[in-house]
Amino acid sequence: MVEVHLWSGLRRFAEGREAVEVEAATVGQMLDALKRDYPGLAEPIEAGVSVSVDGRIIASDLTEPVASDSEVYLMQRLRGG
Repeated sequence: MVEVHLWSGLRRFAEGREAVEVEAATVGQMLDALKRDYPGLAEPIEAGVSVSVDGRIIASDLTEPVASDSEVYLMQRLRGG
């Protein structure tokens, strides 16, 4: 299981939890599991989120591995100018 810490704006889609656990081996599997287990997260994930794994922002590599001891954060993308 991978523990995913949720950015404050995403917590309302996961019953107010700061962190949730999902079964996944890659960033792509993790995002799919989050959408499946927490359907409210599907729209924000599809709109675009940033994923941090062990302090590195994963821009587009859905095959990036995640492990049970990885530090993972899911953040809403900031927009504006």
